[in-house]
Amino acid sequence: MSEDFTERKARAAAWFRSLRDEIVAAFEALEDSHAAGPLAEAAPARFEVSETRRTSDDGSDAGGGLMSVMRGGRVFEKVGVNVSEVYGRLGEAAQRAMAARGVPGMEDDPRFWASGISLVAHMQNPHCPAVHMNTRMFWTPHAWWFGGGSDLNPCIEYPEDTAHFHGQQQAHLDPHGADLYPRLKDWADEYFYIPHRGRARGVGGIFMDDRNTGDWEADFALTQDIGRAFLPAFLPLVERRRVQAFTEADRDTQLVHRGLYAEYNLVYDRGTKFGLATGHDANAVLMSLPPLAKWV
Repeated sequence: MSEDFTERKARAAAWFRSLRDEIVAAFEALEDSHAAGPLAEAAPARFEVSETRRTSDDGSDAGGGLMSVMRGGRVFEKVGVNVSEVYGRLGEAAQRAMAARGVPGMEDDPRFWASGISLVAHMQNPHCPAVHMNTRMFWTPHAWWFGGGSDLNPCIEYPEDTAHFHGQQQAHLDPHGADLYPRLKDWADEYFYIPHRGRARGVGGIFMDDRNTGDWEADFALTQDIGRAFLPAFLPLVERRRVQAFTEADRDTQLVHRGLYAEYNLVYDRGTKFGLATGHDANAVLMSLPPLAKWV
């Protein structure tokens, strides 16, 4: 690949950082505006921000990012919004995994660069759905691609919430092709499935990986719109449900459902496996895990 991707990498990393800033501000505003419920009298929570670093096998710097986590809030029990920009050489296991996915040149030049945003929110009120979103760009000297998506994970399902979430996804994807939303929805249904439980972890969303049509600008624009869809898809659901009364039985349902989320992320999630295998900050990689969960 002779094309110089320096400027494009910088643009992608800057976009992920700007989306992170927008989401963090919106979530803190939700904390400020919450004026009802058992935690309304508590002080609104704020994100704790720390730098993360990745170290290569030889000890040299290999990039890092920002880990932003808010805990114990009025609305959010735990939410993390992480951004990263990492680079270096893939280890042998990662090379084999990439080669198996059809990435060329791994045996000759295993250099890589990756940047992205990853978000997981676990809510105080069991009627508010948990949610996940990420978008990312990956580059090697012989290939590049985008990936990501978002999915809704309610423990108490409301059909109107599911319809709104999916409707916003479709509205943001349709300008890129009428066939795109159905394909990415089906991909999410397949990807966010827990085989050992025989069920999905939530009510789905959209997902893509290895997105390279040969038109970087078009693929980047699609990736941006996946990110832009998140707040209008999710915030109205929180506004609707955050003051709804709940019982101890509802809380128990929530904690059991979180167990599904933890199982999926630790056993199947590709991003978790890649982050741990390539030496990224383990706390940042495992940020997605809920603060409390239970199993029956």
